Parts: sequence; structure tokens; C-alpha cells
Amino acid sequence: MTGSLNFRRILGGLTIAVVMAAIFIADTVTDYAIAFAVFYCAVLLAATNLYSVRTVSWLSAACITLTIVSFYLTNDGEYEIGLLNTAISLVAIGITSLLGIKIMAARTAAEVSQARLQQLSRITSLGEMAASIAHEVNQPLGAIIASSNACQRWLNFEPPNMEKARLAIERIIADANRASDVITRIRALTRGEAPQASLFDMNQAIVEVVQFSRNELDRHNISLKLSLAENLPKVLADRIQLQQVLGNLLNNAIESIRQNSRNPHREIEFTTQVDEQGALLVGITDSGKGFSNDALEHMFDAFWTEKETGVGLGLAISRTIMEANQGRIWASHRPEGGARFQFILPLNHSVASS
Repeated sequence: MTGSLNFRRILGGLTIAVVMAAIFIADTVTDYAIAFAVFYCAVLLAATNLYSVRTVSWLSAACITLTIVSFYLTNDGEYEIGLLNTAISLVAIGITSLLGIKIMAARTAAEVSQARLQQLSRITSLGEMAASIAHEVNQPLGAIIASSNACQRWLNFEPPNMEKARLAIERIIADANRASDVITRIRALTRGEAPQASLFDMNQAIVEVVQFSRNELDRHNISLKLSLAENLPKVLADRIQLQQVLGNLLNNAIESIRQNSRNPHREIEFTTQVDEQGALLVGITDSGKGFSNDALEHMFDAFWTEKETGVGLGLAISRTIMEANQGRIWASHRPEGGARFQFILPLNHSVASS
């Protein structure tokens, strides 16, 4: 890039020198009435795109000097007309030089402002990425803590229940790997990288997410219903990212039901089906407190939330993930009370689920 710029400046300098020499000769050999010196203005404007303010100032001084010298060397025409044309040319050169320098100063200021905006954008992106990672790894970290406490209880039994302790350790390892995968996927998402698509069974992915949250469901006495269509074709998408979406929607449903203590009916339902257009439609409904119409308009906006302790990133990240995987997500009111979230993904019909 620097080499190309230097080449342009050298070539431009040679061209400017040739043009200035041609203008000087033409201005000298022609009649006083022909003001060739005004063409120096075009030279100065061209120079503003290649050189610094100092260089343009020196070129302006050189153009003024050549104009004056040319006036004294010219012998043809009326002297008074030549004097007037020379004065007009000098004024035009001076004004062009000042305007060119102001344009260069404005351009430099714009470049500085753009650089600052880019820096601010990078800082903002880093902040959003950090907040996103903190939000999304909260669930696997919480699951690790719960499994660790369970493992400790099984080991404190007399005699220790080694089988259940082993299962708890396996869950800890799985959740730690899931947290690592989540961080990797979010970093890739913020850098605009394409999802790591693979064919997978959406029903199985839902079952795995439910297993991760089984302790929370049991602790809050929430029943879970799985209405999953059989023999679904496999979906081509990023499995880890889609499970992030499923996990976030499930956590939101649990939180909504937990805050709706007045409703004794505590249920969450997952559904899968192929819609009329041949795409995979996944839904999750809950009997929680639901949301307002205002929330329906803004809930997928970043940093917008009705939760007192929320940061407003989960659903925004979910929408970004769905769009990156060629899908779409939306929310609606559940007729019986509560909320319904749905997302749609294109299907690969050439591969049937086992």
C-alpha cells in the first residue's frame, strides 16, 4: 500500500512538473491577453490529492513565481491588459491554494474522526462480545456448580455412591466443554464468521438441552412436555449455536414461570414440525407471566429487557444466530397466558433422521 502511494506521488510529481513547465512556456510566448497562468489552479487542485499542506504551499509559491516571471518575459500585447490578467491569475492561484489547503484540513479531520469512530466501534464490539460471553456461559457454569455440589453429596455418603458421583463428573465435563464451545461460537459470531454447519437431529438437540436444565425444572416444580414430530429430516446448521438459542429460550421460560407464582399450572412445551413450506418449525411455550405488547416490539433489541436483573442480550444473540443460520425467530402471546417463541430453519430433505 505504501509502495503504491509513493509510486503515485512520484508519477504525480513528474506530471505536475511537466504541466507547470508547459503552462509557463505557453504563458510566456503568447500575447498578454491570453491568461494561461490560471491553469496553475488545476495543478494545485490535483496536488491536494497527493501531497501534504506544506508541499501544496510550496507549489503555490512556485506557481506565483512562474506567473510573475512569465509576465516580465512576455513581449507581445498591451502591457496594461497583461498586468490585469497577471493580477487576476495571481488572485486565482492564491484563492485556489487556500481552498485546497482548507479541503485538505477538512479531509484530515474527517479521517481522524473516522479513525476514532472505528476505534470506538471496536471497543463497543469488544464490550458487547464480553457481555454476550458472560451472559451465555452463565447457564453451563451454573450447571457445573450444581453438578459439583451433587458430586460432593454423593461422595459424602457412607458408603460413597460412586456411580452417581461419576455421572455428576461426566455432566461437569460436558458442561465445561459446552461453555468452551459457546465462547468459541460467540467470538466467531462477533467476527462475522460463517457458522460451523453440520447435519443434526433437532429433536435430539432439544432433548440434550432439556437434560442440561433438568435440575432447574425439578427445583421449581415445572413439568416439561415434548411434542416432537417423528422422522424429521435433519437440519443443516450450527448445532452448538442452535442449542444456545434453545437453552436461552428454555431459561427464559423457567424464569417467567418462576415469577408467575399465582398460576398453579407450571408447564413448558417444546414442539417440532415441518411447516407448509417444508421448513423446520420449532416452538417453545410456557405458562409464565408473559410479556406486554411493548415488549413484543423490542424484546429482540440488544440491551432491552423487562427483567430487573437482565442485560437484554439473550434474545438479541438468538436472533443473530438464527439469521446467521438462514433462519428466523419471533415471539407471540400464548392464548392461555404466557409466551410462545418460535423459530424456523430450512431443512435438508435428502437426509432423514434416524
